[in-house]
Amino acid sequence: MTRAEKKEIIDGLTEKLRETPFFYITDASGFDVATVNAFRRMCFDKGIEYKVYKNTLITKALENLDEDYSELSENALKGFSGILFSKETNNLPAKVLLDFRKKLGKNDGMPAFKGAAIDSDVILGEDNLSMLSKLKSKDELLAELIGLLQSPAMNLLGALQSGQNNISGVLKAIEEKGDN
Repeated sequence: MTRAEKKEIIDGLTEKLRETPFFYITDASGFDVATVNAFRRMCFDKGIEYKVYKNTLITKALENLDEDYSELSENALKGFSGILFSKETNNLPAKVLLDFRKKLGKNDGMPAFKGAAIDSDVILGEDNLSMLSKLKSKDELLAELIGLLQSPAMNLLGALQSGQNNISGVLKAIEEKGDN
């Protein structure tokens, strides 16, 4: 590969990483072609892009970004590396990795999870994969917050509407009590 070709790949990868707020680095070494193709198909079906790059090219692309991904470069970029890109959902790549492992029926941790960048935060290590799969997305958190903010008002409104006929009776009873 010539320097110009490498530069073109690095520039393309840098732009892709800049556009993608959530990316996971995996290791699918040891898979045969059919298994890798099945993994790519599963990723594609879920709306995730999976690409394999040389570690040196990934490192140079990460260095071109504004955020500091040196921890990810130093700890996750060893051996065979593929990147899962997810533009919309932070936990979807983790779910896809776990689902694919379950589909294979093997519990050998393949494809292996090396690390992830979630809104420029770096998460490393296989033991964090299940936590990442349960992580709520920004939209889910906003929906929960709106629901929590609306619930007191909705409860009050429901109570007022359900006792619409009784309120006047309660007020009359209080008024009569006050007259005595």
